[in-house]
Amino acid sequence: MDHNENWVIEAQDVSFTYEGNEEKALDGLELKIRRGSRVAFMGGNGSGKSTFFLCLNGIRKPDSGRICIDGKPIEYTRKGLLDVRGKVGIVFQEPDNQLFSASVYEEISFGILNLGADEETARREVDQVIRELEITPFKDRPAHALSGGQKKQVAIADILVMHPEVMILDEPAAALDPAHTRKVHQIVDRLTGKGITVLMATHDIDYAYRWADEIVLMHEGRVLRHGTPEAVCADREALCKAGLEPPSVLRLWECLQDKGMISRAEQAPRSTDELIRMLERDDTDVQNKERLTIKSQV
Repeated sequence: MDHNENWVIEAQDVSFTYEGNEEKALDGLELKIRRGSRVAFMGGNGSGKSTFFLCLNGIRKPDSGRICIDGKPIEYTRKGLLDVRGKVGIVFQEPDNQLFSASVYEEISFGILNLGADEETARREVDQVIRELEITPFKDRPAHALSGGQKKQVAIADILVMHPEVMILDEPAAALDPAHTRKVHQIVDRLTGKGITVLMATHDIDYAYRWADEIVLMHEGRVLRHGTPEAVCADREALCKAGLEPPSVLRLWECLQDKGMISRAEQAPRSTDELIRMLERDDTDVQNKERLTIKSQV
């Protein structure tokens, strides 16, 4: 595998089958992820997203093929796995599968201490991430007594305190109310602002289209389509195969174009705010043209 320093993750011909299953969960998967990018993974249940994430973190070992982190193949020794888990952190869909310490503070401390940090360094790093993710009000509470949204914040803090290069979020907004969903999305924006590569599995195509630098569509353990949100969401056949509808803003934009309410020369908007600005600009242009026409007739 030829390594380019821009690739933080490289997967080559990766296959994996769960014991007792005949069908492959991953089937010759090929993928490269750019350092510092925001990548949304999409596809139906059983498409291989979560299995691939577990392989990236070394929790699962591929039956064949290989995965490189920073150009180095994952080594399935104790030292090799500690190394990869220091670089690649994963936040599970169900935070209860990740949280087990008595208090939130102890929970966040566990990972960094396990990586070999001394107590003073660990305390400083934990205090910083607790402030950053606004966990202070419940830092001394038992993790099991928190709300779903609070548990998700703690699960992210668990990983963030270890300064990973790559953060994997498996359905981070699953089962959260709108307020906690916004909070999690704000935290994700902070991660990318730090230069962390963020991989996120989500079924929310409107959010993926707005947020991601790249979208990976998965189907039957393979990469069905990988590219910019504009390119992937323009491929209706691939979206349909992955069980997805085009983003709402894209459908509305196309409808407005068909009705002549917006210029066909415009690039597709990534959010409703962009679409509103387009409409306001086109409306202003029309008004200016009308004024010029009236002036020329006077």
